[in-house]
Amino acid sequence: MKLASLRESGPDGTLVVVSRDLDRAQQVMDIAPTMQQALESWQSVEAKLQEVSQQLNADAQAGFPLNHKHLAAPLPRTYQWLDGSVYLPHVKRVRKARGAGLPEQLLTDPLMYQGAGDYMLGPQDDIPLADEEWGLDFESEVGVITDAVPMGVDPDQAADHIKLLVLINDISLRNLIPSELAKGFGFLQGKPASAMSPVAVTPDELGASWDGGKLHLSLRTWLNGAWFGDPDAGQDMQFDFPTLISHAARSRRLSAGTLLGSGTVSNADTRRGCSCLVEKRVLEIIECGVASTEYLKPGDRVRISMQNSAGQSIFGDIAQQVITWKV
Repeated sequence: MKLASLRESGPDGTLVVVSRDLDRAQQVMDIAPTMQQALESWQSVEAKLQEVSQQLNADAQAGFPLNHKHLAAPLPRTYQWLDGSVYLPHVKRVRKARGAGLPEQLLTDPLMYQGAGDYMLGPQDDIPLADEEWGLDFESEVGVITDAVPMGVDPDQAADHIKLLVLINDISLRNLIPSELAKGFGFLQGKPASAMSPVAVTPDELGASWDGGKLHLSLRTWLNGAWFGDPDAGQDMQFDFPTLISHAARSRRLSAGTLLGSGTVSNADTRRGCSCLVEKRVLEIIECGVASTEYLKPGDRVRISMQNSAGQSIFGDIAQQVITWKV
C-alpha cells in the first residue's frame, strides 16, 4: 500500500491512497482524514486502507489522476523527527572533513539527533538558502514511520512498530555545524527543514528487498541532472531500523507518527558514488588534495529516487531546486 498527503486541507494535509504506479489516488476521508490520524488508529484502519489500495490497483479507472506537485510530505508535520547516522563510511568521511575523531562506541551505540519536525518540505518544494557561505548540502536517506512505541521496547518488538517507509532529503548547512557541535549541545541552525518522498509505503510493497530491518535497494541521487551516486541502502548499515527505534525509546515512549531516518546512505565502495556533497568533497581531497565540488547554490537541482527490481519507482522522486531566501 502507498499513501500520500494532498496539500489542500490544513497543515496536516489530506490522506490519499496511491496506486502502485503512482499515477492515481483515492481520498479516504471516511477512514482517516490525515496520515497522522491513520497512524494513531493503525490497527483499526489498516485493513480498510489496504482494501482501497487493492481496488485502486485492480481498476485502471478508479480514483483520480495524481499530480505530484500537489503533494505535501506524507507527514507534513511530525511529533518527532529523529535521524541516525548508521553508515560507517559516511560517519568516517564526514568527521574527517571537520577534523573530528570517531566516537569510542561507534560500533555499539547508534549516533542520533533530534531534528525539527514541526514542518517537513514536500517532495517538490524549493530549498530556501539565505547565505551561500552556510554550505548547503543534501543528504539522501531512507526513513521509517512508526505507530506508538512503548518506552523500553527491544529491537525484536520494535520491528512490529514500523508501519511505513519513505525517502528523505535531510538538508544540512555544513559550515554552521562545526561551531554548533563545539558547544556540546547538538544541532539547531545547521539542520533546517528536511524533505520527504511523495509517498510512504507499507513494508509489504517492498517484497524481499525489505528484510524487516534494512532495505536492500540502491538509493539514487542526481545533481543538476547528472548521476551522483547509487549506494545500496542495505550495505554497510551498522544498525538496522528496529535497533534505532529501540535506542530512541530507551528512556521515553515514541508517539505515533515518529519519523526516524537512517542517516546518509553510504557504501565503502566509492564506485557507488555518494549521497551528499561533503562525502564527495572528502574523497576529492583524498585523491587530489583539494575539494573541487561546491556546496549547493541557488538554481541547483537535486533528485532522489529508488526503484524496485523491475525498474519501477517505489516512492516517487524527491525533486527540489535551491532558491535564494530573503527576509
